[in-house]
Order: sequence, then structure tokens, then C-alpha cells
Amino acid sequence: MKTTLDELQAFVAVIDTGSITAAAEHLAQTVSGVSRTLRRLEEKLGTTLLRRTTRKLALTEEGTLFLSRARAVLDAVEAAEDEIAARRAHPAGRLRVNAASPFMLHAIVPLLGGFRALYPDIELELNSNDDLIDLIEQRTDVGIRIGALRDSTLHARPLARFALRVLAAPAYLKAHGRPRSVEDLRGHSLIGFTQPESLNRWPLRHAGAEDYEITPALRASSGETVRQLALAGEGIACMADFMTRADRARGDLVQVLMPHTVAQLQPVNAVYYRNTELAARIQVFVDYLAQALQAASPR
Repeated sequence: MKTTLDELQAFVAVIDTGSITAAAEHLAQTVSGVSRTLRRLEEKLGTTLLRRTTRKLALTEEGTLFLSRARAVLDAVEAAEDEIAARRAHPAGRLRVNAASPFMLHAIVPLLGGFRALYPDIELELNSNDDLIDLIEQRTDVGIRIGALRDSTLHARPLARFALRVLAAPAYLKAHGRPRSVEDLRGHSLIGFTQPESLNRWPLRHAGAEDYEITPALRASSGETVRQLALAGEGIACMADFMTRADRARGDLVQVLMPHTVAQLQPVNAVYYRNTELAARIQVFVDYLAQALQAASPR
């Protein structure tokens, strides 16, 4: 059985205070409790650390050697605790963040200047992946997930909700005409996703339903690729507001089938494993994202 910190603290306290009675008072324990702790420590080590007389305690040679090592261990633990406390007051260290490429480019990157100004000691590592990753396997602190969550082992923090719109470039509409009904989409080039198939169900009222399953003429695995295809005039696409806000403001993409569009908000969550107290660098990053994104998303 390994020596515990409580046993080390009791042993050092006895030496520093000069007696078991004084050590018990210092540690807010009973005299008998401290005595038992010392006996247990000596039994584990298989040696005598202290010679006890009626008037004083004296270290054995082994006790003198062990005392120096015990002090080093307790000092190291105290230093580690102080460092963690300092990090909670002033968050620092590497923070690995993973998100789909469109969200990283259009939602996170524009916010990083303000975050880094507030927390200059946090070293950010940004990774983009359009597929869901295993956070532990990829050594990731925070993952950003768009849409319904499926992994119940993760702790989730809602960040924002963004509307979905059916959009096209003016050049495409000029060349191919503007669809006036959902049925008109059958005569257009539609841009969809390779996976998941749920992204190819657009929030359009059709035949009594609240969504419409498209047959894409073009498919892409990345939302950013879908956006670039739409901007290039290759067809009509359905995308979230966080990645098209600037395009719509400039008129590079315009919404179609607005009267038929269902008000559907796509949730965005930060996910992370939370077995104990959350690291300060993760907490402040998630808090910052939530505040900034909620200010930009619909209420």
C-alpha cells in the first residue's frame, strides 16, 4: 500500500511542532488519530522513523532521510495547488478547439481577437473537421457541434441557434429563374451534402410536411464547399445564417422561397468531457463564445 499525503503531513507536523499532541492540535485531529497515522506509516515503510520517549521524540537515521523526501513531496503538491489556483485566476495553457470548417471560419475566427486580448496566456490550437471526432482520441478540449446531439457521455453547453435559409446567387437566378414554389426546385440545380442525409431535408413546407427532401445535383462533405458552390452560381443551397450573414448583406446570396420556409433554428453546442471541476481555460472560452454568439443569433 502506498504512502498517503495525510500520513506525510502528520509525520512532518510531528517533527515541526515537536510532539504528537502539538501536531494533533495543528492538524485539528485527535492525539490518538495522529499516533495511529504514524504507526501505519512506519508499518508501510517497514522501519522505525521516530524514537519515542516520555520527554521527546527523536528521528532515526531512516526518519531523517524520509523527512527530507516527505518535505519535497509536500512542497511539490503545494506548488502544484498554487499553480492551479493561479490559472483559475489568470487562465493559461494550451486550449485545443475543434469545429466544422464553416463554423470555425465564419463564427469563431472573427471572435478570436477579442478573446486573445482578454486572455493572452491561453495558447489556442484550432482544428477543423467536418466529421464528428472523438475528443479524447484527438486530444481536444472543446468541440463545437451543430445540430442535434447524439453523444450522451459529453457535457454540452448551448451556445446559440441559427436560422436555415434557402439561398442562391443572383447570377444563378438570372440565368435559371427564381423558383416560386417548392415544386419548382425539381427544375433547378440543387447543392446538398454527402452526409448526413438529414442536411438534405430543407425547412420548406411541402405536401403537408414541414420539410422537403431534395435530390442534389451537386454534393459536398463540407459546408464551406457548399457555400462556395452557391456563390459561384452553381445552384441553390440551404445554409445556416452564421456562414452566410456577410454574403446576404452584400447581396452575393439572396433568399428564395421565403413564404414557404419554416422558421427552423439549428442549435450549436460546445461539448467537452467534464469529470471534475472544469479547467479555467475551457470555462472562459465557452463563456466568451456563448455571450458573443447569442448576441448575434435570434432570440
